[in-house]
Amino acid sequence: MKRWCVIGWLLVLAAMVACTSNVETRHGTSLPADVSPELVAIDSLMWRQPDSALALLCCRDVACNVSKNDGDDSGDVARYVSTGETFDSHYANLLMAELLYKNYQPQTNREELLEAVAYFDSLTLTQNDNPNPWNRHCGHDPQSPGQHDNFTFLDARAHYINGVGFYERNDVVSACAEYLKALEVMEEHFEEKTLTGKRTQFMANTYNRLGDLFSEQFMMESSISCYEKALIYCRIEPTSPNGISSILYRIGKQYDKLNEIDRARQYYGLALENIANTDKSVYRDIVSSKAVSDYRYGGEIDQPLHELKQIFLLADNKTEQLYRCMTIGALFVEEGVYDSALYYLIPVFENTDNILSQIQAAEYLRIVYDSIGELGRADVYVHFLVDHKKSEGENKALTSRLEGMFKTYMDQKQQKEAEEMREKSIRKTVEIIVPIAVLIALVIFVVAKRRSKKLLEDKERHYQREMEAKETEARKELEEKDKQHAEVLEAERQTHRMEQAAMSGRLKRSNQELRELKDQIKQKDDSVAKAETAASFNEEPVCRLIMERVNEGQFKAKIDCELYRSYALDKQHLLDLRAAADRHFSQFTLRLRKAYPKLTDLDIDYCCLNLLRLTHSDVSALMQRAYNTVVERDGRIQKIIGSEKPLSVVLMDIVQNASSI
Repeated sequence: MKRWCVIGWLLVLAAMVACTSNVETRHGTSLPADVSPELVAIDSLMWRQPDSALALLCCRDVACNVSKNDGDDSGDVARYVSTGETFDSHYANLLMAELLYKNYQPQTNREELLEAVAYFDSLTLTQNDNPNPWNRHCGHDPQSPGQHDNFTFLDARAHYINGVGFYERNDVVSACAEYLKALEVMEEHFEEKTLTGKRTQFMANTYNRLGDLFSEQFMMESSISCYEKALIYCRIEPTSPNGISSILYRIGKQYDKLNEIDRARQYYGLALENIANTDKSVYRDIVSSKAVSDYRYGGEIDQPLHELKQIFLLADNKTEQLYRCMTIGALFVEEGVYDSALYYLIPVFENTDNILSQIQAAEYLRIVYDSIGELGRADVYVHFLVDHKKSEGENKALTSRLEGMFKTYMDQKQQKEAEEMREKSIRKTVEIIVPIAVLIALVIFVVAKRRSKKLLEDKERHYQREMEAKETEARKELEEKDKQHAEVLEAERQTHRMEQAAMSGRLKRSNQELRELKDQIKQKDDSVAKAETAASFNEEPVCRLIMERVNEGQFKAKIDCELYRSYALDKQHLLDLRAAADRHFSQFTLRLRKAYPKLTDLDIDYCCLNLLRLTHSDVSALMQRAYNTVVERDGRIQKIIGSEKPLSVVLMDIVQNASSI
């Protein structure tokens, strides 16, 4: 028995080892031992003191051997880096590009950086294809997952700083592609729980950079998505004392652009709550933006204007002063105080070095001069705007490309996360089920073994009793023994027949009771199912709720839908409405999707609402969309369906004739 128990436990342990043997563990953070220690020290210093690190990299006596080119007075730049090791050379050029960026200087080693990007890409690809890459590149122990981690991090950094170079050259699309590539490199290699320290800061910076890029193209929703990811990483490892506050401020700015003033003020308030240093420009930016949003929310200009003027006095330099002038001037334009607006906006247009600020100032000045009737001066700014603004087609094309790139990245990321979740779920299930199955098998085996032993012992005892009885009966006369034996056999037969009859009767009663119980359960299930389905579509709970809100709200077309926010439908309401339409109208939504694949989820929701014969005003309030947007969407759905009839009439035809689509 002990032997079988030992074997069972060995099987359990073997199963657990098999289930966990594929779990990958990574430890260590060291680069190869032959990397220049001076470069490693500069890399470490860069994250804390980028100015000192740049000075150290550009000196003559570091191992990377940076030197000036004869006859060139441009200073020490990365194109003159030369080392005896390929890795050190590319590493030094990457550091130079990063340090130039962190010290607000343009990228001067573009060609060398592109070579470094290709080199680090090759290292990462080699490690994915070959489990022993270090024999070829570094001559070290192939079992070095920590080195793999660091090369991957360097590859991601190279793509990030390459994106910075593209952005400096106004190639926004290529810059976006490189930022997304940096994120892909990190997310494909590192699990979330392993992202700590500099790697976490890097993820926050990359998402921040993407958010800024999308913000400049007025892609507010994509920008908010990136900033929220940056905020998650920044809460784990702050990028700076004011890092969290800065991201909250950026999110607030996006809601400002979306004209969601209440949300913007909420984020500005959170940014001020999290601010660490009130003597930095980010603090003044937050106060300035909050003052403007307070004005737009409350309509009073005195207090916001006072705060903006106080912030103007605290500006560090002329550039910031012009930025503050822009904000104050814009406020005066909205208030209609045009003489004061001109006082603040003209210096911005004439003195700023930022073309975007100049364009914005020109737009405000055009509005002012148009309003006061000085059309000649207004034409000056009109011509400037025509010369410097991109066409609407160019803007839409650029935005479309960026949105497509970001959507592709997010779709691929979600797909990978779903696959990882499935793999983890399968692995966890196997880890749980296999040991349990082995344990159950072992228990069954032990129980069966014991039962078999007990039956054997019972048979032996019974055999002994029979032998004793026979010995006793042998002493009696043969006739009496035969008679008694016959009586005993007859009694046993009778008893057996009675037991069989009793068991048969109990079994019949049990089967009858079971059938009756099943009938009762079926009747209850049928009654519950009938009770859950409403008598008609309009009687469904969600339909009654919608009509109650419509009757209560009495929605008007010319009133801002924001005023009806309390009547808005949430996502669950819309899901319930789809389910009700499917129940009552022969899978209405599925038939629509199959017949018209171009219909989006939002189009389907609009179609379901039209089944209740709601007006455009009702739909505008319930869906929190502008009235014109609702009218345009109805027209779009009519074009997709291919009918000029009113949308509600077309949908009712589809409902009444299930085979119409």
